[in-house]
Amino acid sequence: MSANTVSAYRNDLAGFIDYFSGATSDGRLGDWREITPDHVNELLADMDDRSYSPATRSRKIAALRSFMKFLVEERVLDESPAAHIRTPRAGRPVPDVLTSEDVDALLETAAAGTSPEDRRDHTMIELMYAAGLRVSELVSLDLTDVNLRDATVRTLGKGSKERIVPLHEVAVGAVESYLAGVRPLLANRAHTEALFLGRRGRRLSRQAFWQRLKRVAANAGITAHITPHTLRHSFATHLLQGGASLRHVQELLGHSSISTTQIYTHLTSEHVRTEYDKAHPRA
Repeated sequence: MSANTVSAYRNDLAGFIDYFSGATSDGRLGDWREITPDHVNELLADMDDRSYSPATRSRKIAALRSFMKFLVEERVLDESPAAHIRTPRAGRPVPDVLTSEDVDALLETAAAGTSPEDRRDHTMIELMYAAGLRVSELVSLDLTDVNLRDATVRTLGKGSKERIVPLHEVAVGAVESYLAGVRPLLANRAHTEALFLGRRGRRLSRQAFWQRLKRVAANAGITAHITPHTLRHSFATHLLQGGASLRHVQELLGHSSISTTQIYTHLTSEHVRTEYDKAHPRA
């Protein structure tokens, strides 16, 4: 599994320990065999009270069932107290997408910054939107991953699956400018292969980029909810609206199944309806 998935499940299991520690009779968890189906039902009710999203609730339940199954296999438990619960199918929400006008405003605002950090942010936003990268892929890029001569970027997606994505001229120019005039200022004599650096010359973190992106979005007057993944969603949606095939967008995003890519067809259908209403003489 990816590092992010492992971290999520680790946090889930730690949360179960905290919850069940307060649920047992003596106030602490002495043995997993103390956990009963009633305790599990109380945990599910607690999840409902906390208003977890369907996806989060589904993941937590899957983690609990898997761990309890593991304890049975290890003969710690005779039977799983979570065997009676089913993992709900999490409905796939329609992703948040920026309009092309919002993307233009975001990039123009980012390009207006003059500090090394501002110029780095502009390059990162430009590259992320140009290639539809995940934020983890963006911050993990090394210098050798961008081929400016061929105008491509190479990245490792989920499951260490490699893909090479083409870049348009504006993105290539932004990376060239960053490498020539910005990265040397941020490197601070530190030796690292990382493409994007923070103030101390180390690889920029996902969290740091997210905070910088939110600031740029606020300065651009964008009121829509925005995360780094919003740019990836926007990349896919705008390509489909521009006439790209679903199969090609799947390859560019690195989706193993086209069903994952199909979530964007709902948004492009709305776009087609809008264009139809504007263009048809009797609409």
